Amino acid sequence: MIHKHRIGVLRGGPSNEHEVSLGTGANILSVLRDGLAHKYEVRDIMIDRSGNWYIDGVQTSLSDACSKIDCAWNALHGTYGEDGKVQHLLEVLHIPFTGSGSIASAIGMNKILSKESFVENEIKTPVWKEINSDEINSKLNDIVKELFESFLLPAVVKPVSSGSSVGVSIVRGYSELPKALLNAASHSRTVMIEEYINGVEATCGVIENFRGEELYALPVIEIISDTDFFDYDAKYNGKSKEIVPSGFADHIKDSIHELSKKIHRALGLRHYSRSDFMIHPKRGVFAIEVNTLPGFTDESLMPKALHAVGSDSKEFVDHVIGLVLRR
Repeated sequence: MIHKHRIGVLRGGPSNEHEVSLGTGANILSVLRDGLAHKYEVRDIMIDRSGNWYIDGVQTSLSDACSKIDCAWNALHGTYGEDGKVQHLLEVLHIPFTGSGSIASAIGMNKILSKESFVENEIKTPVWKEINSDEINSKLNDIVKELFESFLLPAVVKPVSSGSSVGVSIVRGYSELPKALLNAASHSRTVMIEEYINGVEATCGVIENFRGEELYALPVIEIISDTDFFDYDAKYNGKSKEIVPSGFADHIKDSIHELSKKIHRALGLRHYSRSDFMIHPKRGVFAIEVNTLPGFTDESLMPKALHAVGSDSKEFVDHVIGLVLRR
Protein backbone atom coordinates (compact mmCIF):
# COMPACT_ATOMS: atom_id res chain seq x y z
CA MET A 1 0.00 0.00 0.00
CA ILE A 2 1.36 3.42 -0.99
CA HIS A 3 1.86 5.79 1.93
CA LYS A 4 0.28 9.16 1.26
CA HIS A 5 1.60 12.23 3.02
CA ARG A 6 -1.15 14.23 4.69
CA ILE A 7 -1.17 17.82 3.41
CA GLY A 8 -3.21 20.47 5.21
CA VAL A 9 -4.00 23.61 3.20
CA LEU A 10 -4.25 26.64 5.49
CA ARG A 11 -6.52 29.36 4.14
CA GLY A 12 -8.76 32.25 5.18
CA GLY A 13 -7.42 33.97 8.26
CA PRO A 14 -8.27 37.16 10.16
CA SER A 15 -6.67 39.66 7.76
CA ASN A 16 -8.32 41.94 5.22
CA GLU A 17 -7.04 39.52 2.56
CA HIS A 18 -9.30 36.74 3.83
CA GLU A 19 -11.15 36.34 0.53
CA VAL A 20 -7.94 36.31 -1.51
CA SER A 21 -6.56 33.60 0.76
CA LEU A 22 -9.71 31.52 0.36
CA GLY A 23 -9.20 31.72 -3.41
CA THR A 24 -5.53 30.77 -3.23
CA GLY A 25 -6.32 27.89 -0.89
CA ALA A 26 -9.18 26.66 -3.07
CA ASN A 27 -6.88 26.47 -6.08
CA ILE A 28 -4.19 24.59 -4.13
CA LEU A 29 -6.81 22.18 -2.80
CA SER A 30 -8.09 21.61 -6.34
CA VAL A 31 -4.59 20.84 -7.62
CA LEU A 32 -3.95 18.38 -4.79
CA ARG A 33 -7.32 16.64 -5.12
CA ASP A 34 -7.57 16.53 -8.89
CA GLY A 35 -3.99 16.03 -10.00
CA LEU A 36 -2.04 14.68 -7.02
CA ALA A 37 -4.54 12.54 -5.13
CA HIS A 38 -2.41 9.48 -5.81
CA LYS A 39 0.40 11.00 -3.74
CA TYR A 40 -1.25 13.09 -1.04
CA GLU A 41 -4.14 12.95 1.39
CA VAL A 42 -5.60 16.45 1.60
CA ARG A 43 -7.18 18.31 4.51
CA ASP A 44 -8.87 21.69 4.19
CA ILE A 45 -7.85 23.82 7.19
CA MET A 46 -9.80 27.06 7.27
CA ILE A 47 -9.34 29.91 9.73
CA ASP A 48 -12.27 32.30 10.00
CA ARG A 49 -12.04 36.06 10.47
CA SER A 50 -12.26 35.64 14.25
CA GLY A 51 -9.31 33.24 14.34
CA ASN A 52 -11.30 30.02 14.81
CA TRP A 53 -9.81 26.91 13.19
CA TYR A 54 -11.76 24.34 11.13
CA ILE A 55 -10.60 21.13 9.49
CA ASP A 56 -12.78 19.89 6.64
CA GLY A 57 -15.59 22.09 7.95
CA VAL A 58 -15.47 20.94 11.59
CA GLN A 59 -14.29 23.42 14.23
CA THR A 60 -11.11 22.33 15.92
CA SER A 61 -7.98 23.71 17.58
CA LEU A 62 -4.62 24.58 16.03
CA SER A 63 -2.88 21.68 17.78
CA ASP A 64 -5.59 19.17 16.83
CA ALA A 65 -5.55 20.28 13.19
CA CYS A 66 -1.77 20.00 13.07
CA SER A 67 -1.83 16.52 14.60
CA LYS A 68 -3.70 15.31 11.51
CA ILE A 69 -1.17 16.49 8.90
CA ASP A 70 2.43 15.85 7.91
CA CYS A 71 2.89 19.16 6.11
CA ALA A 72 1.03 22.47 5.91
CA TRP A 73 0.62 24.40 2.68
CA ASN A 74 0.41 27.99 3.85
CA ALA A 75 -2.13 29.71 1.59
CA LEU A 76 -2.80 32.52 4.08
CA HIS A 77 -2.22 36.13 3.08
CA GLY A 78 -1.73 39.32 5.05
CA THR A 79 -1.64 39.70 8.82
CA TYR A 80 -1.17 36.47 10.78
CA GLY A 81 -0.55 34.28 7.74
CA GLU A 82 2.20 36.17 5.98
CA ASP A 83 3.90 38.13 8.75
CA GLY A 84 5.53 35.28 10.65
CA LYS A 85 2.84 34.63 13.25
CA VAL A 86 1.38 31.36 11.93
CA GLN A 87 4.86 30.33 10.81
CA HIS A 88 6.08 30.67 14.40
CA LEU A 89 3.19 28.54 15.68
CA LEU A 90 3.95 25.83 13.13
CA GLU A 91 7.63 25.94 14.03
CA VAL A 92 6.82 25.50 17.73
CA LEU A 93 4.61 22.50 16.88
CA HIS A 94 7.33 21.09 14.58
CA ILE A 95 4.98 21.02 11.58
CA PRO A 96 6.81 21.42 8.25
CA PHE A 97 5.22 24.10 6.05
CA THR A 98 5.59 25.74 2.67
CA GLY A 99 7.04 29.20 2.28
CA SER A 100 9.49 31.19 4.34
CA GLY A 101 10.17 30.78 8.05
CA SER A 102 8.86 33.10 10.74
CA ILE A 103 11.72 35.62 10.82
CA ALA A 104 12.09 35.94 7.05
CA SER A 105 8.31 36.24 6.70
CA ALA A 106 8.18 39.04 9.27
CA ILE A 107 10.91 40.95 7.43
CA GLY A 108 9.34 40.41 4.02
CA MET A 109 5.89 41.53 5.18
CA ASN A 110 7.25 44.69 6.80
CA LYS A 111 7.94 47.12 3.98
CA ILE A 112 10.39 49.18 6.05
CA LEU A 113 12.48 46.17 7.11
CA SER A 114 12.53 44.75 3.60
CA LYS A 115 13.59 48.11 2.13
CA GLU A 116 16.34 48.41 4.73
CA SER A 117 17.52 44.99 3.60
CA PHE A 118 17.46 46.20 -0.01
CA VAL A 119 19.68 49.14 0.90
CA GLU A 120 22.09 46.96 2.90
CA ASN A 121 22.45 44.68 -0.12
CA GLU A 122 22.85 47.53 -2.63
CA ILE A 123 19.48 46.93 -4.28
CA LYS A 124 18.09 50.21 -5.63
CA THR A 125 14.74 51.16 -4.11
CA PRO A 126 12.73 54.42 -3.93
CA VAL A 127 13.46 56.76 -1.01
CA TRP A 128 10.92 56.64 1.81
CA LYS A 129 9.88 58.05 5.14
CA GLU A 130 8.25 56.17 8.02
CA ILE A 131 5.31 57.63 9.99
CA ASN A 132 3.62 56.25 13.10
CA SER A 133 -0.11 55.65 12.59
CA ASP A 134 -1.00 56.94 16.07
CA GLU A 135 0.69 60.24 15.22
CA ILE A 136 -1.23 60.41 11.95
CA ASN A 137 -4.50 60.03 13.85
CA SER A 138 -3.58 62.56 16.55
CA LYS A 139 -1.45 65.12 14.68
CA LEU A 140 -2.59 64.86 11.08
CA ASN A 141 -2.25 68.56 10.18
CA ASP A 142 1.28 68.77 11.63
CA ILE A 143 2.38 65.70 9.69
CA VAL A 144 0.91 67.00 6.43
CA LYS A 145 2.73 70.31 6.97
CA GLU A 146 6.01 68.51 7.67
CA LEU A 147 5.67 66.37 4.55
CA PHE A 148 4.81 69.47 2.50
CA GLU A 149 8.19 70.89 3.54
CA SER A 150 10.28 67.71 3.25
CA PHE A 151 8.86 65.27 0.68
CA LEU A 152 8.37 65.79 -3.03
CA LEU A 153 5.17 64.74 -4.74
CA PRO A 154 3.86 62.68 -6.39
CA ALA A 155 4.40 59.97 -3.81
CA VAL A 156 2.99 56.62 -2.78
CA VAL A 157 1.42 56.24 0.67
CA LYS A 158 1.06 52.68 1.93
CA PRO A 159 0.63 50.64 5.12
CA VAL A 160 3.91 49.11 6.24
CA SER A 161 2.39 45.70 7.03
CA SER A 162 -0.25 44.86 4.47
CA GLY A 163 -0.46 43.05 1.15
CA SER A 164 -2.48 43.01 -2.09
CA SER A 165 -2.05 46.82 -2.27
CA VAL A 166 -4.68 47.26 0.46
CA GLY A 167 -4.64 50.84 1.77
CA VAL A 168 -2.21 52.10 -0.90
CA SER A 169 -2.71 55.50 -2.57
CA ILE A 170 -0.83 57.61 -5.10
CA VAL A 171 -0.77 61.21 -3.89
CA ARG A 172 -0.27 63.84 -6.59
CA GLY A 173 -1.17 66.93 -4.55
CA TYR A 174 -0.90 67.86 -0.87
CA SER A 175 -4.66 68.16 -0.57
CA GLU A 176 -4.80 64.39 -1.13
CA LEU A 177 -2.35 63.61 1.68
CA PRO A 178 -4.72 63.62 4.70
CA LYS A 179 -7.10 61.05 3.20
CA ALA A 180 -4.25 58.84 1.98
CA LEU A 181 -2.47 58.91 5.35
CA LEU A 182 -5.63 58.09 7.29
CA ASN A 183 -6.49 55.29 4.89
CA ALA A 184 -3.06 53.68 5.23
CA ALA A 185 -3.05 54.18 9.02
CA SER A 186 -6.29 52.21 9.30
CA HIS A 187 -4.49 49.12 7.98
CA SER A 188 -1.17 49.20 9.84
CA ARG A 189 0.55 50.61 12.92
CA THR A 190 3.10 52.28 10.68
CA VAL A 191 2.74 54.09 7.37
CA MET A 192 5.33 54.69 4.67
CA ILE A 193 5.44 57.52 2.17
CA GLU A 194 7.59 56.56 -0.76
CA GLU A 195 9.03 58.29 -3.81
CA TYR A 196 6.79 57.70 -6.83
CA ILE A 197 8.67 56.13 -9.73
CA ASN A 198 6.95 57.08 -12.98
CA GLY A 199 7.57 53.99 -15.05
CA VAL A 200 6.39 50.52 -15.97
CA GLU A 201 5.45 47.94 -13.34
CA ALA A 202 6.98 44.47 -13.45
CA THR A 203 7.16 41.40 -11.28
CA CYS A 204 9.23 38.23 -11.21
CA GLY A 205 8.88 34.99 -9.29
CA VAL A 206 11.64 32.61 -8.26
CA ILE A 207 11.50 28.95 -7.22
CA GLU A 208 14.19 27.03 -5.36
CA ASN A 209 15.84 23.95 -6.89
CA PHE A 210 13.60 23.99 -9.93
CA ARG A 211 14.55 22.65 -13.36
CA GLY A 212 18.13 22.00 -12.35
CA GLU A 213 18.78 25.50 -10.99
CA GLU A 214 19.41 26.37 -7.36
CA LEU A 215 17.17 29.42 -7.79
CA TYR A 216 15.08 29.48 -10.94
CA ALA A 217 13.71 32.79 -12.18
CA LEU A 218 10.34 32.69 -13.91
CA PRO A 219 9.66 35.04 -16.85
CA VAL A 220 9.38 38.72 -16.03
CA ILE A 221 5.77 39.92 -16.20
CA GLU A 222 4.92 43.42 -17.44
CA ILE A 223 1.83 44.88 -15.77
CA ILE A 224 -0.45 47.39 -17.47
CA SER A 225 -3.20 48.52 -15.11
CA ASP A 226 -6.47 50.26 -15.94
CA THR A 227 -6.19 52.04 -12.58
CA ASP A 228 -3.48 54.44 -11.36
CA PHE A 229 -1.38 51.48 -10.29
CA PHE A 230 -1.64 47.72 -9.74
CA ASP A 231 -4.05 48.02 -6.82
CA TYR A 232 -6.44 45.49 -5.27
CA ASP A 233 -9.11 46.13 -7.89
CA ALA A 234 -6.65 45.67 -10.74
CA LYS A 235 -5.20 42.51 -9.21
CA TYR A 236 -8.39 40.63 -8.46
CA ASN A 237 -11.17 42.18 -10.53
CA GLY A 238 -9.61 41.91 -13.97
CA LYS A 239 -8.69 45.59 -14.33
CA SER A 240 -5.17 44.98 -15.56
CA LYS A 241 -3.30 43.36 -18.40
CA GLU A 242 -0.30 41.16 -17.70
CA ILE A 243 2.18 40.55 -20.49
CA VAL A 244 4.10 37.32 -19.94
CA PRO A 245 6.77 36.97 -20.98
CA SER A 246 7.32 40.72 -21.05
CA GLY A 247 8.54 42.69 -24.02
CA PHE A 248 11.32 44.40 -22.08
CA ALA A 249 14.82 44.58 -23.50
CA ASP A 250 17.02 41.62 -22.60
CA HIS A 251 19.23 43.66 -20.27
CA ILE A 252 16.16 44.77 -18.29
CA LYS A 253 14.85 41.21 -18.00
CA ASP A 254 18.28 39.94 -16.99
CA SER A 255 18.54 42.66 -14.34
CA ILE A 256 15.12 41.81 -12.88
CA HIS A 257 15.95 38.09 -12.85
CA GLU A 258 19.15 38.72 -10.90
CA LEU A 259 17.49 41.20 -8.53
CA SER A 260 14.66 38.76 -7.78
CA LYS A 261 17.20 36.08 -6.87
CA LYS A 262 19.25 38.55 -4.85
CA ILE A 263 16.19 39.69 -2.86
CA HIS A 264 15.18 36.08 -2.16
CA ARG A 265 18.65 35.31 -0.80
CA ALA A 266 19.14 38.62 1.02
CA LEU A 267 15.96 38.22 3.07
CA GLY A 268 16.57 34.53 3.73
CA LEU A 269 13.36 33.48 1.98
CA ARG A 270 12.43 29.86 1.31
CA HIS A 271 10.88 27.74 -1.45
CA TYR A 272 9.48 30.55 -3.62
CA SER A 273 8.84 34.29 -3.70
CA ARG A 274 7.86 37.08 -6.09
CA SER A 275 9.41 40.53 -6.19
CA ASP A 276 7.84 43.70 -7.62
CA PHE A 277 9.66 46.41 -9.54
CA MET A 278 9.24 49.75 -11.27
CA ILE A 279 11.24 50.46 -14.42
CA HIS A 280 12.03 54.13 -15.04
CA PRO A 281 13.01 54.94 -18.63
CA LYS A 282 16.16 56.80 -17.53
CA ARG A 283 16.87 55.74 -13.93
CA GLY A 284 16.54 52.01 -14.43
CA VAL A 285 15.03 49.28 -12.25
CA PHE A 286 13.79 49.95 -8.72
CA ALA A 287 12.85 47.18 -6.28
CA ILE A 288 9.52 48.02 -4.62
CA GLU A 289 8.71 45.07 -2.37
CA VAL A 290 8.76 41.29 -2.06
CA ASN A 291 5.88 38.83 -1.72
CA THR A 292 6.86 35.85 0.43
CA LEU A 293 3.54 34.08 -0.29
CA PRO A 294 2.42 35.13 -3.77
CA GLY A 295 -1.26 34.61 -4.50
CA PHE A 296 -2.51 31.60 -6.42
CA THR A 297 -6.01 32.71 -7.37
CA ASP A 298 -7.36 32.59 -10.92
CA GLU A 299 -6.09 36.17 -11.38
CA SER A 300 -2.67 35.64 -9.77
CA LEU A 301 0.64 36.13 -11.52
CA MET A 302 2.66 33.08 -10.49
CA PRO A 303 0.40 30.60 -12.36
CA LYS A 304 0.64 32.75 -15.50
CA ALA A 305 4.44 32.79 -15.30
CA LEU A 306 4.54 29.01 -14.77
CA HIS A 307 2.35 28.48 -17.81
CA ALA A 308 4.70 30.65 -19.90
CA VAL A 309 7.60 28.23 -19.30
CA GLY A 310 5.54 25.11 -20.02
CA SER A 311 4.89 24.31 -16.38
CA ASP A 312 1.67 24.34 -14.41
CA SER A 313 0.23 24.46 -10.91
CA LYS A 314 0.46 20.69 -10.52
CA GLU A 315 4.22 20.60 -11.14
CA PHE A 316 4.77 23.62 -8.91
CA VAL A 317 2.70 22.33 -5.97
CA ASP A 318 4.28 18.88 -6.13
CA HIS A 319 7.75 20.40 -6.35
CA VAL A 320 7.29 22.73 -3.35
CA ILE A 321 5.82 19.96 -1.17
CA GLY A 322 8.82 17.85 -2.16
CA LEU A 323 11.15 20.60 -0.95
CA VAL A 324 9.36 20.65 2.41
CA LEU A 325 9.25 16.88 2.93
CA ARG A 326 12.87 16.31 1.88
CA ARG A 327 14.00 18.99 4.33
